Amino acid sequence: MSINKCTILGRVGKDPEIKQFDGGSKASFSVATTERGYTTKNGVSVPEKTEWHNIVCWKGLATIAERFVKKGDLIYIEGKITTRSWESDGKKHYMTEIVADNIELLGNKSEKVEKDPFEEPPMGEPVYRENKFDKGINADDSMPF
Repeated sequence: MSINKCTILGRVGKDPEIKQFDGGSKASFSVATTERGYTTKNGVSVPEKTEWHNIVCWKGLATIAERFVKKGDLIYIEGKITTRSWESDGKKHYMTEIVADNIELLGNKSEKVEKDPFEEPPMGEPVYRENKFDKGINADDSMPF
C-alpha cells in the first residue's frame, strides 16, 4: 500500500497562468511556505527557510483558481505530488508539482491579520464569544403559557 497526499498552507507567489485545452483548462501558480527561524540551545541562530511549490489545477478547479486566486493570497491546498519530465536541447528536465484536489482561500495579503489565525490561546486564558441566540431575551419577560 502507498499514499501520495500533500497538504500545504502558504502564500500565492504569482497570479495563476491559464492554458485552455479541448478537454478543459489548466491553472498553474506557485505557493511559498516558510518554516520559522529559531535559536538552538547552543545559541546558534537558524534562519527561516522558504520553499516554493508549483501548483497545478485542472478543469473546474482551474476555473476557480483563475477567478479567485491572486498573488499574495493565503491558500490551503490538498493534492498529490507528481514529477514530469521532458527533453530540450538534448537534456532531460524534471518538474515536481502538486496537482491540487482541493483549494481553500483563507484571505489576501491586504487583509490585516493582527495575530496568527491558527494560534491557540494559552491554557487558562478565557476565550469569549458572543452568544447570538440570547439577544433580546429577558428572564423577567412573561411566558405565553
